[in-house]
Amino acid sequence: MPRHSKRYLEIRQRVDRTKFYSIDEAIELVKKNATAKFDETVELHLATNIDPRRPEQQLRGTVVLPHGTGRTVRVLVFAKGEKAEEAKKAGADIVGGDELVEKILNEGFTDFDVAIATPDMMKSVGRLGKILGPRGLMPSPKSGTVTEDVASAVKEFKMGRIEVRSDKTGSIHLPIGKCSFDSQKLRENLISAYKQIVSMRPAGIKGQFLRKAVLTSTMGVGVKLNMSELEAAKI
Repeated sequence: MPRHSKRYLEIRQRVDRTKFYSIDEAIELVKKNATAKFDETVELHLATNIDPRRPEQQLRGTVVLPHGTGRTVRVLVFAKGEKAEEAKKAGADIVGGDELVEKILNEGFTDFDVAIATPDMMKSVGRLGKILGPRGLMPSPKSGTVTEDVASAVKEFKMGRIEVRSDKTGSIHLPIGKCSFDSQKLRENLISAYKQIVSMRPAGIKGQFLRKAVLTSTMGVGVKLNMSELEAAKI
């Protein structure tokens, strides 16, 4: 069994593993347990009834948080001509066409958090699947990262739009802010993210879509959330 640090064991003692906490209780506990020397990210983890073996049940989309994630997002845009200029004016950190594709292919460059592409660039960008795919950076129409409106996409990702997808177990993981955020902002981000994911329910799932919700911080311990309260909560 893995050996945990004294700090982790102390934090774990504060969390009742058998209890389903209210939204406010969970946020306060997560913030209290965030004792690392950096501003920890608050994370929402959702267990679902997605069957990862069925492609039509895979979830992939984007969530817009009312108060952002609290982190600086480096946005790369594959575009040419007028669209490239629009991306630069919107605040994109890296903009380029075929030469940028070659840079990633030849140098393995992946120093960015989000990649956006215009549809006409996807023939070239498609060559990057083996590099960007495993890192979750491949542009996709489902996630809103293949679009003609690059300016809006850049601004939204900079402000707090994040890509979400189900993993190999069918679970969903996403940041909802920083521990330094005040509790009300974390509450609004949490409820908003949850509601948006509920609306993304893939076709073909029988019964309950979301089975369990856990809130934690980067170095913290998971706190189980009361699902009934989440379902009924309003921002």
